[in-house]
Amino acid sequence: MSRPRTFVPPAGARAYALATERGEFAVVDAPVAAGAEPKGTALLLPGFTGSKEDFSPLLTALGARGYRTVAVDGRGQFESDGPADDESAYAQEELARDVLAQAAAVGDGRPVQLLGHSLGGQIARAAVLLDHAPFRSLTLMASGPAQISASQQQRVKLLRDALAVMSMAEVWDAMQAMEAPEELDEGLVDGLDGEPEDGADLRRRWLGNKPAQLIATGRQLCTEPDRVAELAAVPLPFHVLSGARDDTWPVPLLDDMALRLGAHRTVIAGAEHSPNTERPAPTAEAIAAFWDGTPQQG
Repeated sequence: MSRPRTFVPPAGARAYALATERGEFAVVDAPVAAGAEPKGTALLLPGFTGSKEDFSPLLTALGARGYRTVAVDGRGQFESDGPADDESAYAQEELARDVLAQAAAVGDGRPVQLLGHSLGGQIARAAVLLDHAPFRSLTLMASGPAQISASQQQRVKLLRDALAVMSMAEVWDAMQAMEAPEELDEGLVDGLDGEPEDGADLRRRWLGNKPAQLIATGRQLCTEPDRVAELAAVPLPFHVLSGARDDTWPVPLLDDMALRLGAHRTVIAGAEHSPNTERPAPTAEAIAAFWDGTPQQG
């Protein structure tokens, strides 16, 4: 797992509130690099406890390959608002409908490439199953076919139990005392790029998450059914990308999912659950190469 890092946006990137028919969402919108041929737009969804900043190591390289990338905080994640106590607001279908609205807002009438990391991949899958028309392709990065591994379920349950009786600040303090944001979520907490963040920045990022969102999505991770057969019936190109080792969804499980989907498969050597931060250069290259091979639409 990669450790959290300070986000340094690429040249020309803008951080703003994206207006959609389902409300506003905090995004980092990185343009196509100067001189590159524009090839389309991609929407990037972070994982559990993650945020849009998790994709920062990829944005410059993807821009150089001709892709505008829009990384988003989902409802109740970091800088996107959401109810603190209403878990129903974070039901998977609600989050999937948010993704459809985000795609409509950034796509300018054309389908976008969709990529989801970990939990973000399962939310992306749910969005595609509701309506695949807004998308050119789906990339599932370190995101498996069903519920997370038993060891990760135990860690998520620990977090959910803590959030039920403690404030976000108290949970943060407890994790620091244990020296264990990594131990608590090992593989589920996502990293940022750049120099190591100080404690105040990390604390601000943690406190930006809404407790109900973490509780509801944590439950989803522990109970998600296998929907691969449904997804395989959708007429989109699929890409399953992972590190060479993953404690959240074992790599053989991801291999099998790719076969069932008829998906392009990429394994990033030297990476684990967060190839976007652990091995960003080969990860960006693999993502862009897959996107280059998808049919032009719109």
